[in-house]
Amino acid sequence: MFVALPMLIQSAAANQLIENFPVGDGPCGMASDGANIWVANFDGGNVMKLRASDGVILDTIGLGGSPFWATYDGDNVWVTVRDADRVVKIRASDDTVLGKFRVGSWPEKLVFDGANIWVANSQSASVTELRASDGARLRDIAVGSEPWGIAFDGINIWVTIRGTNTVTKFRARDGAPRGSFNVGSVPIDIMFDGSKIWVANYISNSVTILRAADGLLLREFLTGDNPIAFAFDGDQTWLAHLGEDIVTTHKDSNGQQLQSFPVQDAPEAVLFDGTSIWVSNYASKTVTKITRTAR
Repeated sequence: MFVALPMLIQSAAANQLIENFPVGDGPCGMASDGANIWVANFDGGNVMKLRASDGVILDTIGLGGSPFWATYDGDNVWVTVRDADRVVKIRASDDTVLGKFRVGSWPEKLVFDGANIWVANSQSASVTELRASDGARLRDIAVGSEPWGIAFDGINIWVTIRGTNTVTKFRARDGAPRGSFNVGSVPIDIMFDGSKIWVANYISNSVTILRAADGLLLREFLTGDNPIAFAFDGDQTWLAHLGEDIVTTHKDSNGQQLQSFPVQDAPEAVLFDGTSIWVSNYASKTVTKITRTAR
């Protein structure tokens, strides 16, 4: 067992405790199983399981290749392995690898819709649907050049299309198209907040907010350098900026930045575990945990 040695920063003004924990090489996507945080280490070829309460590393599971993104289905963690064109399913309770499933070329991000796993395949310009119970490949949907981020709104799947600066919407039940919507330059991450879709536009340094019901553009605002990943904590949106090594918080009324928090080198992903915000820092081989403290 590896015992993490966190760096602690108390932010009195923001009433937040910031802790940094070492993980593997090139941490990217993360998932929470309610008690633990799972980190896909892109350059390390593995997934690490950290105890959420204190950042202690409980297990390291070798997957080979370049594990990129992760999601949790209520029992299992699913991880894309980008250069192997597959998704790996791991039982969260005992860390057993249950299966490795072929998807499209260069799988990026993935999402669970309550029954199935959806994977954005950037090089094959497609989205693959896998049945969560057994990994069966149900369908592949052509979506356009370089799909990357993916989100589920309860009915529909939304995908960022980097090659065309658009977001595509289709119905999860049958794959029926529901529209394509223009956003900023190089949309890279996407998030559903309960009624709206948020899109991080990496090159135009902006965020686009669309109404989930019909894709109507509600607002677009400039933000910090290279916005790369979102999380929603039920009240506000957290946004990581690769170019500034920070995460910022926002409400959607006008996009105004509320607070800014330092993280470490090259933040790649943001996760809310129900209590704390976690940020993976690719270059510093760490994850940052931000927890609200008592006022």
